[in-house]
Amino acid sequence: MTHSKDPQHADLRQRLRSEAQAPYRGLRRVFYGLFAASGLMGGFILSLKWLAGTAPADVGWSLALQLGVVAVMVALWRWDQPRSPQRSSGTVPPKIDPPD
Repeated sequence: MTHSKDPQHADLRQRLRSEAQAPYRGLRRVFYGLFAASGLMGGFILSLKWLAGTAPADVGWSLALQLGVVAVMVALWRWDQPRSPQRSSGTVPPKIDPPD
């Protein structure tokens, strides 16, 4: 069997490798987005109830919970980003001084 230099095969191969390294990343991102959207909608609705004066007495805690959900989902989304080779190995690229 010969290996072709076809770009489509190279692209497929790269996608399969990335999926093997981080399985279900796309599915996880869908859930992060859905939960973040839910937290944003809940916070928006609680804010409107608070402005209208019809919110329960513990609206502050409920609003904090909704915003906390959004913050956690954003943190998980960022943590799940693919890492560059420099970031994952811990090496810092050398500093290049500008010419005088």
